[in-house]
Amino acid sequence: MYIVDIIWLQEIIDKISWKHNVTQEEVEEVLFGKSLYRKVQKGHIAGEDLYAALGRTESGRYLIVFFIYKLSGEALILSARDMDDKERKQYEKR
Repeated sequence: MYIVDIIWLQEIIDKISWKHNVTQEEVEEVLFGKSLYRKVQKGHIAGEDLYAALGRTESGRYLIVFFIYKLSGEALILSARDMDDKERKQYEKR
């Protein structure tokens, strides 16, 4: 998957910061790094589906980032948090 750019909404930035203690920089590290992408569900708009990216930050933190992959190649961020044990095992298997 090739992501051209990231679309940020201020309420999402605020939510991932206070609820999950995740920064924008960490999300960018995951999306532009060596991540495992999986389709979560089909989107409401044809070709714009919900994806999850599992990856590690430069500091070694394991994160999962949920986003809508837009037709333009941009990722509209919906959420980001630490991986749970099952997700981490899935990521490490790849």
